[in-house]
Amino acid sequence: MQYYNSKDWLKPLFQFHKADTFRRLLPMLILLALYTGGVAWLEMHYLKLANQAYVKNIPIMHQLLGFAISMLLVFRTNSAYDRWWEGRKLWGSLVNNCRNLAIKLDSMLAANDFDNRNYYRKMLGLFPKELQLHLQKDSTRYELDETEHPELAAFDRNKHMPLQFSLALQKRIQQLYQQQIITGDQLIILNTELQSLMDICGACERIKNTPIPYSYSSFIKKFIAVYVATLPLGFAFTLGWIAIPVVVFIFYVLASLELIAEEIEDPFGTDTNDLPMDKMADNIRNNVYDVIGLPSGK
Repeated sequence: MQYYNSKDWLKPLFQFHKADTFRRLLPMLILLALYTGGVAWLEMHYLKLANQAYVKNIPIMHQLLGFAISMLLVFRTNSAYDRWWEGRKLWGSLVNNCRNLAIKLDSMLAANDFDNRNYYRKMLGLFPKELQLHLQKDSTRYELDETEHPELAAFDRNKHMPLQFSLALQKRIQQLYQQQIITGDQLIILNTELQSLMDICGACERIKNTPIPYSYSSFIKKFIAVYVATLPLGFAFTLGWIAIPVVVFIFYVLASLELIAEEIEDPFGTDTNDLPMDKMADNIRNNVYDVIGLPSGK
């Protein structure tokens, strides 16, 4: 995620990072400038259609369609941002739920129950990272650090990893109840907290696996392409060479809005503006380790 000072106006104006839409659109902006210049040159030197009354009305079409395309892009951007913000709220809930579960486990488990304390602090600390890898569809082996994790040996990474983690935690909770380490009331409380982890996972999967409908996204791209391609035909009649920067700027604004929407509609990727899940997962693990403490040397 790109962090910045929202009150600073000058720095964003002159700073171009790797995800900036200007860099991504630069080749197309150059081609559009050449295309617009070619149309303007043909009009001024050969066609001279500006003298014909019916041709002068072409910009009216762009004015009418400009309102429609602006409404579509506003809806597109708002929908994408809603998905991004919902993903952030879900990971915020994950932070709170993991902390609450760690607090309750720490208070319920005996201070000298090193086995269960060590198990839960590791498993609960690993869950957010596994959820991140699951949402990013990362096929690499789990490598947080150089420490071996024998509790992961029985897990099949071709299956749903967060589900397997939740299942292992749930089974361990049931064992604690059967061994009378926790009471029935405590079991109900812990079951509610564990259920919330999979609720968050399912909600994140809903965002990840349900993109904006293809027909809607495809229509906007086609609309922008046709709209911008016809702009030189109208502006060249009235603006001449000035049509080049005008058309390029209009395309930059419209295409940038679409690119921004494309990037933030999936908040669980690895783009600059996606959620910093890696940092949040590390923070959750550190919080869990701090809450479920172990004596030194354990």
